[in-house]
Amino acid sequence: MIRKYFICTFLSLFLISINIQAQQNNASQMNELTERTQHAPESVFKKFRDAGMNPVTHELTENEKEKLNNAFSILPPLHQKILKKHLHSISFMDNMPNTALTSPVETKDSIQMFNITFRAEILNQTISEWTSWKENTCYIKSTNNEYQIAIDAGNLDAIVYVLLHESTHVVDAVLNINPHLDEKDLWVESTAFSQNVWDEFNKPSKNILNPLLETVLFRSGKPIDASYAPDVYKSLQKTPFVSLYSTASWFEDLAETLTIYHLTKKMNQPYKVNVMKNGVLITVYEPAKNKRAEKRNNQMEMFYK
Repeated sequence: MIRKYFICTFLSLFLISINIQAQQNNASQMNELTERTQHAPESVFKKFRDAGMNPVTHELTENEKEKLNNAFSILPPLHQKILKKHLHSISFMDNMPNTALTSPVETKDSIQMFNITFRAEILNQTISEWTSWKENTCYIKSTNNEYQIAIDAGNLDAIVYVLLHESTHVVDAVLNINPHLDEKDLWVESTAFSQNVWDEFNKPSKNILNPLLETVLFRSGKPIDASYAPDVYKSLQKTPFVSLYSTASWFEDLAETLTIYHLTKKMNQPYKVNVMKNGVLITVYEPAKNKRAEKRNNQMEMFYK
């Protein structure tokens, strides 16, 4: 009995040590990605300066590095694999006009490399805070603020969402999940993800096209009155799109679909767009309950193999 107990105990300790080692190795690999933080390429600075902005490099604190490291650690397996080979650098800026920008980086060999630049402010926001802010850019509020739009997406750090989204652009570009065309290319056929949803990279198929959604910021470039919000989300419910931002192009569609799928299906986080009128909830849009959006979920499993 003593010998049997010793063998069992030894085996348990051995398995525990393997598990700890695996966790340590994974943490080390994610640290390696975090350590790729550096100043953004000059081309990124120039883009913002030309637009009249004055961005400056943000140096990460130890706490912010920990948040970034955690965000890397919970990416899907395919993302982690692609980033280890194709992520040139990550950067953070203060006074940056948009939330994030993924850009190709020229290298001496043929391997595609990318920089992802983030607005440093998101390091101090939760996903709910950041997504609510972004959603509200779509609307013009009335003077009496009759309508309110807020997203309940849990209390994880916003960098988790934004890194998921931006790194999906890298995976997409490397694997051509969506067609990536330049001026000389001719788009011949849809990929599995864009088929029957997009006629062109920024033009939804006729069976998807919705007149009201075409007026939304990410389609028209202009915000609309907040009083339209209830009908906007009722219209969105009839499409395969998980968010308003996913209507912008097939690139944003994939990034948003994977991000919200990962958060809700893999991490059990909420994602609900709540529309209130004078403080009373009148409309809720929840991608997880959108049957047309759910039909695309099986295509997301490729990121987990």
